[in-house]
Amino acid sequence: MAPEHTRHPAGTPEWHTLRIDATLQALRADAQGLTSAEAAARLQQYGPNALPEGRGRSVARMLLDQFTDFMILVLIAAAVVSGIVGEPSDTIAIFVIVLLNAAIGFTQEWRAERAMAALRRMAAPSARVHRDGAVATLAADGLVPGDVVLLEAGNIVPADLRLIEAAQLRVAEAALTGESQPVEKQTEALAEAQLALGDRGNMAWKGTLVTNGRGTGVVVATGLATELGHIARLLESAEEVKTPLQKRLARFGARLAWAVLAICAIVFAAGLLRGEPPALMFLTAVSLAVAAIPEALPAVVAISLALGASKLVRQNALIRRLPAVETLGSITYICSDKTGTLTQNRMRAEAFWVDGGDERVEPWPSLLRALALVNDAVPAADGSLVGDPTEVALLEAAMARGADRAALESQFPRHGEFAFDSDRKRMATVHANGAGFLACVKGAPESVLERCPWRLTAHSPVLFDAAEALAQAERLAARGLRVLAFAERRMDTQPTDIAEAENDLTFLGLVGLMDPPRDEAARAVDECRTAGIVPVMITGDHPATARAIAERLGILDRGGRVVSGVELAALSDADFAAQVKDIRVYARVDPEQKIRIVKALQAAGEFAAMTGDGVNDAPALKHADIGVAMGRGGTDVAREAAHMVLLDDNFASIVHAVREGRRIFDNIRKFIKYTMTSNSGEIWTIFLAPFLGLPIPLLPIHILWINLVTDGLPGLALAAERAERNVMQRPPRLPSESIFAHGMWQHIVWVGLTMGAVCLLLQAWSIHHSGAHWQTMVFTVLCLSQLGHALAIRSERDSTFRLGFWSNPILMATVVFTLGLQLATIYVPALNPVFKTAPLDWDELAICLILSTAVFFAVEAEKWFVRRGLLYATGKIQVPIPDRKERP
Repeated sequence: MAPEHTRHPAGTPEWHTLRIDATLQALRADAQGLTSAEAAARLQQYGPNALPEGRGRSVARMLLDQFTDFMILVLIAAAVVSGIVGEPSDTIAIFVIVLLNAAIGFTQEWRAERAMAALRRMAAPSARVHRDGAVATLAADGLVPGDVVLLEAGNIVPADLRLIEAAQLRVAEAALTGESQPVEKQTEALAEAQLALGDRGNMAWKGTLVTNGRGTGVVVATGLATELGHIARLLESAEEVKTPLQKRLARFGARLAWAVLAICAIVFAAGLLRGEPPALMFLTAVSLAVAAIPEALPAVVAISLALGASKLVRQNALIRRLPAVETLGSITYICSDKTGTLTQNRMRAEAFWVDGGDERVEPWPSLLRALALVNDAVPAADGSLVGDPTEVALLEAAMARGADRAALESQFPRHGEFAFDSDRKRMATVHANGAGFLACVKGAPESVLERCPWRLTAHSPVLFDAAEALAQAERLAARGLRVLAFAERRMDTQPTDIAEAENDLTFLGLVGLMDPPRDEAARAVDECRTAGIVPVMITGDHPATARAIAERLGILDRGGRVVSGVELAALSDADFAAQVKDIRVYARVDPEQKIRIVKALQAAGEFAAMTGDGVNDAPALKHADIGVAMGRGGTDVAREAAHMVLLDDNFASIVHAVREGRRIFDNIRKFIKYTMTSNSGEIWTIFLAPFLGLPIPLLPIHILWINLVTDGLPGLALAAERAERNVMQRPPRLPSESIFAHGMWQHIVWVGLTMGAVCLLLQAWSIHHSGAHWQTMVFTVLCLSQLGHALAIRSERDSTFRLGFWSNPILMATVVFTLGLQLATIYVPALNPVFKTAPLDWDELAICLILSTAVFFAVEAEKWFVRRGLLYATGKIQVPIPDRKERP
């Protein structure tokens, strides 16, 4: 039982009534936060900052659940009946098989539980706190009373906080208080003790959402001691939702069960009419039902999806909702943000223009000096630069070309600054310059150039006509570059106002910056299009910038259409519905319009993935078929709303996830194909024998043994199969498509019939030639045929000889191990009476081994016809790929 923790530190004060200093004193904390040692001690005292989840199943419960399935209970009853009628060896054997089956099922579910627990730990929210005198990002469940937490727009408040700083801070508290509008926060103590939660303006509550501004707060309650924790006590049970595929398979399994039970009844009746012992026929019918009904399929699918999701983490994609793994294979459109996802999220100076020259001319020292001086980026402890991305890029460009920031600041110490504002569109800094002063100015070209009567040349400043520079700025902007103009003014006295600092300037040059595309993004876009997935760029940037990046990545044809947010707003729903499938780039789009794009694509029958990182992106992420949030730069709200989180904020990781999702789904299909075909073979063998005048070919123990060793390990080993060669050269799968599409159900029927035919032919031949070991031979051929089938279905198209038998070492090792077990039932004397077998001589074993390959070669022939388009043809997609501009 979990230990009982103290609900509030220092008694139970009404925190909103205390001044900041009194709050910190009561918590034995200060504004610089706690030390790691003190935090660890408090974590022991107050417990983790976590709310109870729905109780997971205990190990004992998982083990017991293996024996609660209806068919397992029927099997146990059969074992009891077998003992009563005088077959104790059958009883023991059946119980052993039931225990082995339970052990395998328990191991699978335990691994799946561990995989899902690992995913939940990775998906846990984080918080930025002061620890040991520095800002650190920690898992939110490690917060303790006294921790000092930093908040900004988009964060979910990680614990109950008494605010000690608030700058335009507003918090949406509807989830807790029902207040529909975000609440303005402040830090002053409140006089009235008995205030409603919504009126405690100096508090921030766990689970609420910061919508605006920033703030700092000290933790006053965690976990169940928070106000949200009081509510959570009522919600301690949770029901796990099955995936769509699990639901479909469960329905299919229920229908199949009735069909199998009918077949078993016919087998039972036919055996009695042949004069077989009733007890034997009863056990045979029960064993056949247990072996043939795939009651474990939904559970296996859940395990495969869970383990697949854990593998996706290695592709930098964290799956938050398990059905997303299924849906990944159906995505037809990926609507991606530009910044940070398709691009590096790191501005870089790509073009310089000075004195009417071309862009290849190196910038002059005067321009480099201005880049370094009119700049607020600063070096971090690790040597990197921190600050506004544009200023970081400018300073990096100056330093890369020899500018020494420290030397320049020493020679030209800053004496004043006129900060950038949206009206002036400029920034200026004033520096001492010997006996005089130097003003350095940067800003939008049209704003700076109108104040430049002079331009710098190689010799001296000359009078300047700004028209040429403006035209060049427009040409750079048309290429998608963000263009800044730089100028300076030398003065004898320090300017006292903006007008004096920013007039009569000397133009130094233009700098064009861009957030360049990620190197791997273009390859990912090509792979998308080849896979029948349409990549779409959505950005808040200027249309010219969006066009430049989209053309370089191959998302947009040269001269293709870019739709702006204004144009999108002007389109009627009917007009947009007619055009949405042809639009590849949206620019100057606000987050609300993302929802409209998703809905329009879904209405057109498409399945859309949508990326987002902001608070306002959350509705679009939730509405998309796959909402993709950013793990590094995204907000907590976006991550909570998303189905998948990109741990590296990289578009290529979405494509990798789609590829992996298709592989996982393919392997689930292979598992189902293998299991159902094996069951089909067993049914045909036993069902047809009486109608052909043959005795029942297999005993109950044989059926149960085959079901255990061939349906279990080899089938699960198929989950480790590599992706098909054409996995990203085929159209996306429709979610409504049957799992048995593309020839699977035909394969299950004809391959099962082939297995049955081989076994029955062997039985008839052996009996005809007075073979004493015919039942052992049938038992062996049916078991080994299923192993050959497992090797043959590793690919739906490619020959196993092309793949290589050991290219899936797990499967091959499992096949060898299972073969060894089967031979043990024949040649280990102690097992002969248990399995009712007899040692085969070498001729008989050779016949079994040769006949067991029939199914393998039959399936290889099927794949030969598939490769030539003669069976189950689906057609290969051809997607035109636009020319991509060469990257510099």
